[in-house]
Amino acid sequence: MSNPGDADATVVTDVRDLARYLESGCKPPAAYKIGTEHEAFGFFRDTFAPPPYRPENRPGIRDLLLAAEQEGLTPILDGENIIGLKGGGASLSLEPGGQFELSGAMLASVHETKAELEAHVARIHRIATPLGLGFAPLGFHPAARREDMPFMPKGRYKIMRDYMPKVGALGLDMMLRTCTVQVNLDFSSEADMVTKLRVGFCLQPLATALFANSPFYEGKPNGLLSNRAQVWTDTDNARAGIPEMVFLEGFGFEAYANWLADVPMYFVYRDGKFVDVAGASFRDFMQGKLAALPGERATVGDFADHSTTAFPDVRLKRYIETRGADSGPPAMMLAQSAFWTGIFYDSGALEAAKHLVRGICYEELLEMRAQVPRLGLETPFRDGSMRDLARDAVRLAEQGLRARGIKNAAGDDERIFLAPLHEIAAGGPTQAERWLENYEREWRGDVTRIFDEAAL
Repeated sequence: MSNPGDADATVVTDVRDLARYLESGCKPPAAYKIGTEHEAFGFFRDTFAPPPYRPENRPGIRDLLLAAEQEGLTPILDGENIIGLKGGGASLSLEPGGQFELSGAMLASVHETKAELEAHVARIHRIATPLGLGFAPLGFHPAARREDMPFMPKGRYKIMRDYMPKVGALGLDMMLRTCTVQVNLDFSSEADMVTKLRVGFCLQPLATALFANSPFYEGKPNGLLSNRAQVWTDTDNARAGIPEMVFLEGFGFEAYANWLADVPMYFVYRDGKFVDVAGASFRDFMQGKLAALPGERATVGDFADHSTTAFPDVRLKRYIETRGADSGPPAMMLAQSAFWTGIFYDSGALEAAKHLVRGICYEELLEMRAQVPRLGLETPFRDGSMRDLARDAVRLAEQGLRARGIKNAAGDDERIFLAPLHEIAAGGPTQAERWLENYEREWRGDVTRIFDEAAL
């Protein structure tokens, strides 16, 4: 959401105001940027337990943030609690269970994303190791029960925690026990946005399969490759998944704004506090009809905050977020950024991707999404499996990155980051499958071994 003091106070009264706000994100292709956000689970290095915000007798998440503040970052406060930091166009923040997130700056190339990620990992080592903390990027917590997870002192999360059980069985698991990676990318026009959103939705099940990295549940395999993706099937279907309106004729900024206006609200931020309006209508808010805030009118900042509480697999803000992948090792984080950049940022690759997914009907897409958490790349697709789709899609991403031709100092273009995906598409194991093999052989059933092996 908007950081305190950053929100736009312009009043909005009509869905067309919301549509104009989304449309204001349009950029010429020459100005396109890449943003990558990724999360990791914290753990105590001696016990592998998740660290609370402020545990007794030892350092915790608060101490980590205070240490990061000493590196020149600006603290973000929720009341008296430090809950994040910002600087250099990026921010560090906390998910509800203490998952540590880097919301990266919008950068010109995946090479720059690599440098940003390396700097982030180096910072983690500098500040976390002396505190006895480690961080492991995995899609679902491999060992902890829901009741074992701490809860961070952020006002919006308390509202969500109270509301989630009313609308789905797994919403608290989503909040506390999942980590993801998402790539944020630009669009040039409404038509370009529509194409990218539709292609993105059609390829999200593939992304889930390629980046699957959560095969364990409370210490044991549970038959899934992406338990994180399974959680999203029963979190809150009024705001998550694949909205059908994206594929209907006439879809555009206004249609998405209309959908968002009907997504139930969680909160309104006023005077330094979060006001619980869970389940209320943003349409009513625009008309000053919220029971909790009578006469108060919605602003652009309120809409920006509300848009962060909708959780479709591909999310539209003033840019596009692809959100269907488990968190994973740095090479896979960079591979995901390269995959979507190659497809979205070259017109030829995007047009080819549009043809690649042409003919996938909405019902088929829902079925793919439902099967992928368990079957991964063996999910049926047309006359073969999703691995066939992976080969074609990765090839298109390679084509797009070759056309971009952005090189590092060694003369390599961004195609180098696709190497892990080529290996998987050719028949190699996903990260989830590698962990399962380790569990059975080297670890001898001790899932806690994953923390040291997966740690950043």
